[in-house]
Amino acid sequence: MIIGVLKEIKTEENRVSMTPAGVEVLVLNHHTVLVEKGAGVGSGFSNDRYLKAGAELVASPSEIYERSDMVMHVKEPLEKEYKLIREGQIIFTYLHLAANEPLTHALIKSKAVCIAYETIQKEDRSLPLLTPMSEVAGRMAIQQGAKYLEMAQGGEGVLLGGVPGVDPGTVVVLGGGIVGTNAARMACGLGTKVYILDMNLSRLRYLADVMPPNCITLMSSPATIRKLVKEADVVVGAVLIPGAKATKLVTRDMLKTMKKGSVLVDVAIDQGGCFETSKATTHTDPIYIIDDVIHYCVANMPGAVAKTSTLALTNATLPYALQIANKGWREAMKSSREMKLGANVINGHVCYEGVASAFDMPLVDVDTLL
Repeated sequence: MIIGVLKEIKTEENRVSMTPAGVEVLVLNHHTVLVEKGAGVGSGFSNDRYLKAGAELVASPSEIYERSDMVMHVKEPLEKEYKLIREGQIIFTYLHLAANEPLTHALIKSKAVCIAYETIQKEDRSLPLLTPMSEVAGRMAIQQGAKYLEMAQGGEGVLLGGVPGVDPGTVVVLGGGIVGTNAARMACGLGTKVYILDMNLSRLRYLADVMPPNCITLMSSPATIRKLVKEADVVVGAVLIPGAKATKLVTRDMLKTMKKGSVLVDVAIDQGGCFETSKATTHTDPIYIIDDVIHYCVANMPGAVAKTSTLALTNATLPYALQIANKGWREAMKSSREMKLGANVINGHVCYEGVASAFDMPLVDVDTLL
């Protein structure tokens, strides 16, 4: 199979979908890998390293799309790429379609085979290709929240960890999954008072066992969120319904009760965001303020630490890319239920329930297309 690795074009996105080490593994499995020139520079990987790994360097994204059987991205294709996608071509990347109707329609029109990193799911319901970036984003959420609490950034002037004789700050984490657990762990490490909310009692029992004493686990409800946001210095939105649009947990009315200069960090923004006032921002222009509350809603947070993120991402995606390349997408899905759950749009049909529900589109069982 010919596999194309594109240079990312989303604003301030420095990750790349495959490291030179990953390319070497694909080449050793008798596949041809095309890498767009400069694709790895933002993550610290030079063109020469890709050449030494056995890749062929390609000058333009149009050539990647023209020649490749499978195209790998980190972020979703942007509008300028829609016309380059070919019928039957495999697009393997983060798609987050439930929050992006124009892209969904473009991929349906292309009749490509669109497999989303974020909906590949193991039997235990874990999300192996989302997990490494969720770990990064959860940890970064606390770093960013702490930074924007500084008065020079417009914040209320609170040091999250406090100092002897002074109360620490309060962090409220909505969601006890991978993002939420990593955010809570980072905040606890600073000495912050942390509340982590989830609707799964078993998950809360687990978190109560493994988290430090300054982490308080609570069952999530509108009443509990309404009470806690008034006390919060930082609220981290970490909810996830795989492949579906995020639920709005903090309403505009709740926002009005929050402290002036407090910070909302919406890690769910890729899926539409879990705060009613959320809108996607970029690393170049990361925040905006509504009702004196700072909103940090960067849609590709791990792109700011591209070297770490790219290494972690390739560790997770390479085995799946190899399955698709070695077997073809049909056989890969027939032999792996978790791979089949990655099918979002196949040959012009929506095959993932969360995407079909988001836009009231007909849902086609992927089995009928295999």
